[in-house]
Order: sequence, then structure tokens, then C-alpha cells
Amino acid sequence: MAVPVAFFALFFAYPVTAIVGRGLKMGGDWQFARIGEVLSRPDILGVLWFTTWQALASTALTLLIALPGAYVLARFDFPGKQLLRAVVTVPFVLPTVVVGTAFLALLGRGGLLDELWGVRLDTTVWAILLAHVFFNYAVVVRTVGGLWSQLDPRQEEAARVLGAGRFAAFRRVTLPALTPAVAAAALMVFLFTFTSFGVVQILGGPAYSTLEVEIYRQTAQLLDLPTAAVLTLVQFAAVGGILAVHAATVRRRERALKLVDPAQTSRRPRGAGQWALLGGVLLTALVLILLPLGVLVERSFDGPGGYGFGYYEALQSVGAGGSSTFLVPPLEAVGNSLRYALVATLIALVVGGLAAAALTRRAGRLVRGFDALLMLPLGVSAVTVGFGFLITLDEPPLDLRTSWILVPLAQALVGVPFVVRTMLPVLRAVDDRLREAAAVLGASPLRAWREVDLPLVRRAVLVAAGFAFAVSLGEFGATVFIARPDNPTLPVAVARLLGRSGELNYGQAMALSTILMLVCAVSLLLLERIRTDRSGEF
Repeated sequence: MAVPVAFFALFFAYPVTAIVGRGLKMGGDWQFARIGEVLSRPDILGVLWFTTWQALASTALTLLIALPGAYVLARFDFPGKQLLRAVVTVPFVLPTVVVGTAFLALLGRGGLLDELWGVRLDTTVWAILLAHVFFNYAVVVRTVGGLWSQLDPRQEEAARVLGAGRFAAFRRVTLPALTPAVAAAALMVFLFTFTSFGVVQILGGPAYSTLEVEIYRQTAQLLDLPTAAVLTLVQFAAVGGILAVHAATVRRRERALKLVDPAQTSRRPRGAGQWALLGGVLLTALVLILLPLGVLVERSFDGPGGYGFGYYEALQSVGAGGSSTFLVPPLEAVGNSLRYALVATLIALVVGGLAAAALTRRAGRLVRGFDALLMLPLGVSAVTVGFGFLITLDEPPLDLRTSWILVPLAQALVGVPFVVRTMLPVLRAVDDRLREAAAVLGASPLRAWREVDLPLVRRAVLVAAGFAFAVSLGEFGATVFIARPDNPTLPVAVARLLGRSGELNYGQAMALSTILMLVCAVSLLLLERIRTDRSGEF
């Protein structure tokens, strides 16, 4: 636990505490009375209520739509399976401002829905909920599907032989085994929607505001740091309470599972019902995921003079069309993002892997409490973290403001929780008797981990690496404050272009978003190939 504790204390607790302290401390005195004043305001109470219920609704809708996809990808073998798995993960790396813009093009004024049926859903809750499902579909599919594919289907088949119906066998055998993974996926979706920023700001309009949007408004627009600090504390407390309940609930349901090679559980669909389920999942992916992505691609080629590569060519020069948005060609953001994401993934795997290994041992209350603390970066305002980095990491020996490592560190903060939540259910499902047998035969703890745990969790490690890489590519909230002007990441570059008027800037933003999608898709396809090639080693 030493490395994870030190990492989070230095790069999360310290910056967040510093920024909140500056907001509540004025003239040398703490202004705790300000907390009650802020929380008694009707507008703030409305923000708290909307933040909570839209997150619950988004989580429930995401589970409802994505769990069939998790089952199909875990149990069925069909042509294009690897491509589908990569496609459903692509939306998760897109900056939220791009997701909001894509759905605005579909659901807003002059969008596809408006042109076909004269219906507009922008500035409504439905637009926000659909965008959240689009963004978080992959979280459920990959987190739940990763464990589902390794569950021995013969246990459910045995229940069927003993007289249980299909639903009863699933409810009494498979569902209890999947509960930790489903709970972990639901938790991640809830945290992301609870702290939603770009989607709500673009699609919700002035009528809807989450805590994250309100923190940004109080900080950047109204310069009211005390109110922003109070809202950050509220967000922090709410997320901490949710994580504590989650940890206590899931722990009682965890048990050792018999994990098998996913190749043994995957087969071609049988019967009309299974083919219909596969068709429904493919249709969902087409309408919910490919359609918004298709809008982005189409707009990246739709220039003033017709379709062409004009916007892509403009990415290679500084100040194209008279714009001074960048100090370097925007295309350099691609290389920057890849380098930062690779380093962030390595950091997240080391820190998250050590944390997951420690949590597997269940060594007392201290370790159990740390399980919940690891998820806090997903529930704390990225605006707060970004500002905290700027005001705390500015003096020796931690003067990192001009160092390139600052961006990967911020990205790894978001990647570590995904590594932990992806690896932990699989690690805890490993039968302790296997480790004990290795110890009896003379294996050291390190060798037992290498010979027993690692072969069983290799798939989980690869899934965790894919998630960490994906979220690092798309991280925007904190990176926008600390990325240097001469080394922007792809999300920061897209946001800068979207923030400036002009058709050329908007077209370049769509072109960069398309490049980001392609980079993510290629990376995920390579990851899937590695997973498939090594499946026979388990």
C-alpha cells in the first residue's frame, strides 16, 4: 500500500486540500459559516437535486442498455466481435465537449432528428441521459463482460439439469457471481454522471446544472472561490459516502469463483432468441454509438467548398485561416497525447496493480477504507484538481509546473480507479487454496503471485491497461489547466478550437476528434489481438 498511498496523498489529497483551504480561509480565519449559507440557497439546492437524480437515471439506463451487450460479447462468438468491442469503447475516450457537440448535431436545431421529424431534444433531460449512455456504455460492457467471459457456464447448465428454469438458473448462479463486477461498473457510471460537465453544459443549456458545472461557473465566471470550495466539499462528501456504502455492500457478496479460459465459454448464437439478442445489440451500437460518431466524421470532411481534406490539411500549420489558437501545428497534439497516455497508463498500472493486490488480502479496516478512497478522483471536480496542481506543485522539490510529467500524473489519477475496479473482482475471485498450495510447495509470496494470480488475471490486466490508456487519451478537466501551450493534448486542442468562432476552427475540431477516434480504435484493436493471441496461455 505504500506506493498507492504516497501517490494519492501527494498528487490528489494535497492539491485538493490546498484549493479548498484557500476558498474557506480568508484573512487568516476559517469561514465555516459560509457552508451553511451556500447550502441554504434555493439555486444550490436545485443543483444538488438535479445532479443526484440525473446520475441515478443515467446509471439505471446505462445498465439496462449495456448489460445485454456485455453478455453478447462475453458468451457469443461471431465475425467482427473484436471490431465491435473496440467500437463501443471509442466514445469513452472522447472529450465530453465533443460528445455534447455530436449529440447537439443529432438532437438540436437543424440536427438529424429535427430534419426528419421536426423534433428537438436539446435543452431536455433526455438528451443528457442519452449522451451519458453513449459515453458510459463501454464501462459496463468491458467491466462486467470481462468477468462474465471467465465464468464457467457449466455451473448454470448444472442448475438447468436439476430442474431450474433459464431465468432461475441465471438469478441463483450467475448473477451472484457477477454482482461485484456489476456494482463496480454501476459505481463508475454513477461517478462519471454525477460529475458530468461538458455534456450538461452543452445539451442542458442554462436550465440544467450539475455540481461540476456550478463549480466551474463559480470559479471561472463569477470568481467566487468560497462558494466553489463549499460545492467541492459537498461533492467530496457525497462521493465518499457512496463509496463507503458500495464497499460494505459488495464485500458481503464476494466469493471465490471458478474462472476458465474465455475461449471455452464463447460459442456461436443458437436459436432465434440468441440471434435476435445479437441483432438487438448490433442495432443499439449502430444507433447509439456509430450514428453520433458518423456525424463527427462527416463534418470533418464537409468544408466550405464541398467534401475534402481541407480541415485536415489546416491541422499541419500554425495560424491557418488567420487563427492564433496554437503555438504549434494542431496535428502535434496527436503525438503529445500518445506519449502522455502511454506514461499515464504505466503509472496507473503500477499504482493500481499494487493497490488491487493489497486490497485482495483484506488486511483490516485500513485496507478496506483505502478501497473507497481510491475512487475519489472520479468524484472530485477536475476543475478543483487542475487548479490544485497549479497552486501546490510550484515550489522545490515539487516544482513541476514546467515539467512534462505533470500531465501524465493528472491523467493517471483518473486511470488508477479503473485499474483497481477492473482487477479487484477477478483477483478476489481467485481461490485462496491455490495460493496456499503454492506456499506449501515452497513458493515465496512473490512467486505465488507470479505463478498463480498473474496467469488468471492477465486478461484483467490487459483490460485495465486499455481503460487507463483510453481515459488518459480523453482526460480534459484537469489537463486543460496544466497542459503547456506548446504541448497540447488532443482534448485540449479540440476544446480550444471549439471555443473560437469560425467555420475553419470548428472543422479542425471535428478533424482532430476524428483522429482521436481512429487512434483509440487502432489501439483497442491491437489490445484485442494481444488478448486473443494469449488466450491459450491461461
